[in-house]
Amino acid sequence: MSDKRNIDTVTAAGLLVAMGIIYGDIGTSPLYTLRAIIGPSAPIKAEVVLGALSCVFWTLTLQTTVKYVVLILRADNRGEGGIFALYALIRRHARWLTLPAIIGGSALLADGIITPPISVSSAVEGLRLLYPTITDTMIIQIVIVILTILFLIQAFGTSVVGTAFGPIMLVWFIMLGTLGALQIMQAPGVLAALNPYYAWWLLSEYPGGFWLLGSVFLCTTGAEALYSDMGHCGRANIRVSWIFVKTALILNYLGQGAWLLSVRGQALNERIPFYELMPPWFLTLGIIIATAATVIASQALISGSFTLISEAIRLNFWPKVQLRYPSAQKGQLYVPSVNLLLWAGCVGVVLYFQKSSNMEAAYGLAITLTMLMTTLLMSYYLYTHRYQAWWVVLFLTVYLGLEGSFLVANLIKFPHGGWVSVLIGAAIASVMYIWLQAFQIKLRLTEYVRIDHYINALKELSRDISIPKYATHLVFMSNAGRQSEIESKIIYSIFQKRPKRADIYWFVHVDITDDPYTMEYKVNTIAPDDAYKVTFKLGFRVEQRINLFFRKVIEDMVRNKEVDITSRYESLSRQNVIGDFRFVVLEKFLSFENELPFRERLIMNIYFTIKGYTTSEDRWFGLDSSSIKIEKVPLVIRPVDNVQLKRIAS
Repeated sequence: MSDKRNIDTVTAAGLLVAMGIIYGDIGTSPLYTLRAIIGPSAPIKAEVVLGALSCVFWTLTLQTTVKYVVLILRADNRGEGGIFALYALIRRHARWLTLPAIIGGSALLADGIITPPISVSSAVEGLRLLYPTITDTMIIQIVIVILTILFLIQAFGTSVVGTAFGPIMLVWFIMLGTLGALQIMQAPGVLAALNPYYAWWLLSEYPGGFWLLGSVFLCTTGAEALYSDMGHCGRANIRVSWIFVKTALILNYLGQGAWLLSVRGQALNERIPFYELMPPWFLTLGIIIATAATVIASQALISGSFTLISEAIRLNFWPKVQLRYPSAQKGQLYVPSVNLLLWAGCVGVVLYFQKSSNMEAAYGLAITLTMLMTTLLMSYYLYTHRYQAWWVVLFLTVYLGLEGSFLVANLIKFPHGGWVSVLIGAAIASVMYIWLQAFQIKLRLTEYVRIDHYINALKELSRDISIPKYATHLVFMSNAGRQSEIESKIIYSIFQKRPKRADIYWFVHVDITDDPYTMEYKVNTIAPDDAYKVTFKLGFRVEQRINLFFRKVIEDMVRNKEVDITSRYESLSRQNVIGDFRFVVLEKFLSFENELPFRERLIMNIYFTIKGYTTSEDRWFGLDSSSIKIEKVPLVIRPVDNVQLKRIAS
C-alpha cells in the first residue's frame, strides 16, 4: 500500500525531480523536430507548416498524454515502471511476451546511444549564430568533449549533479514557453494549427505528406521515459508536471511555426527555427541553457540505460556484469561496462553522422519499436486485469494503427542512417536472446536430487575425523528453487571431487521476484545443527549482496537459538570463538562431451565466450573473496551417444 500511496502523492520536490529526470529527451525535441519536418532546401509553405504543427500537437496529445500519461502509468509494479517492469507483471501468463519485451528493451537501449549525440549536437550547432566561421570539425570536437565529460562523471554518481537538474529544466521550459508565446503574439493565426484538419490534409493530400510522419515522431521520442522513470518521480508528479511541460512545448512549436510563416517561400538552409525565436542579445545565454538541457537529457537516458540493464540481468536477459552503487540514494546505479559501450557508441555516431541533421535519419526508428512492444504488453496487461474487452481492443487497434504508421514512415530513414539504430538494437537483442536461451537450456537439463536422501551421509561425513576438516561452515550457492532439492553437482563436489568435511552445511538459493524491491528470506532446516537451506527472495532491482544478507540470517538464527555457530574445535569452543565460513561457487564450463544440434551448440558457445568477459559468480553475489572456493564443473548438456570404440586383443 505504501508504494501506491507514494507514487500517487504530489509534492513540490517531486514535481521538480520529475522536471529534471524524465523530460530531458522530449523536452529538447523542439531543437530539431520542425527543422526535420520542413527540410533545408524546399520552399516553406504555409499549409505544410500548419499541417506539421497540427501533427505535432495531436501526436503529443494522443501518443504522450493519452497513451503514456493517462493509461500506461496505471501499470506500475510496486511503484516501478518501464517495459521490463511491465513484462515482469504479466510474464507468467504468456511465454511469447518475452519476445516483445526483448525487442522493446533492446530498441530503448539503442535509442540511448542515438539521443545524446543528436541532442548535444543540436544545441552546440547554435554556436554558428555567434561564430559564423566555426567549422564542423570544431563543433564535432566540442560535442565529443561534452559527451566524454558526461560519461566520466557517471562513476561518481549523479546525486549532487541531479539536485541542479530540476531547476535548470524548469528554466528551460519557461524559456521555451516564453519565446514561443512572444512569437505567437506576432502571428496569432498560427493557432489554427490546433485544428486536426490540417494534420489530416498533410498526411492524406499533400504529396509525400505521409512520409513526414517519420520526422513528426521526433516530438514524442521521450515518451517512454515518462513510464521508465515512474519509480523515481511518482505517477502523480509526472501527470501534474506534464501539464506545464506540454504547454511549454506546444507554445514553442507554435512560436517556431509563426516564425516559419513569416519567411514562407524561402528555403530554411542552415537556419534553425528554434534559435530564430531568440533576440540577438539572448543568443549566448540561450545556447548555454539549451546545451545544459541536452546534457541533462543525455544524463537521463544514460541513467535509464543502467536501470534497464540491471533489470535485464535479473530477468536473465543480460550477462552478469559489474554493478556499482555510487551513493545511498534510491535508483543511483552505475554499470561500468555499459557506460563504456554507450560512450563508444555515442562518439561513433557523432563521427559517422557529423551533423545533427544527418542524425535525424537514424533517430526515431528504434524507439518506434519500443512503443509498439509496450502497446502489445500493455494490451495483455489490460486483458489480464479484467478490463472490458472492447477497451482492450480499442486501445490495441488505435495504437497499433498510430505507431504502425510511424514505423512505416520511419522505414524510409533506413538507408539514410536508420540502419545504424536498427543494427545497434539487433545486436543488443541478439545478446538478450542468446542469454535467455542459454539460461533455459541449462535450467532444463540441470540434474537435481533430493536433499533428504543425503542427510545421513552428510552427518557421517561431518563426524568422520579421518578426513581433514574443510571448514566449520561450508556454504554452497545453489540454483535449486525447491526447498527439498539440490544440484547433483553439489553432492558430487561434497562427496567425490574432494570430500569436504564441515560441521554445518549451508545451501543458499537466490530467487528473483517480479516485485522490484522484495527483500525476504526463509530457512529450511534439513538436519538440526548439520544442514540448512536458505532461500532469499530478492526483487529484480535489489543488489545481490549475499555476504551481507547471509550474515543477517545467521544473526537472526543465533538470536532465536536455531543454530550454534561456535567453533567445534575444542580449544576454540572454550573461548566461544565463532567458526569460519567458506563459500563454494560452482562455475560451469561447456564440456567436450557434448553432442548438440547446431543451433544449441552455437548459442552455448557464444554464451560461454561472452561469459568469459563478464563478472564472475562470486563477485556477482557480493561474496567476500577471502573465503571463497571457485570450482570448475563441466556442463554436459547432451552426452555423446554411441561411441564407436572397439576393443582388440592384446
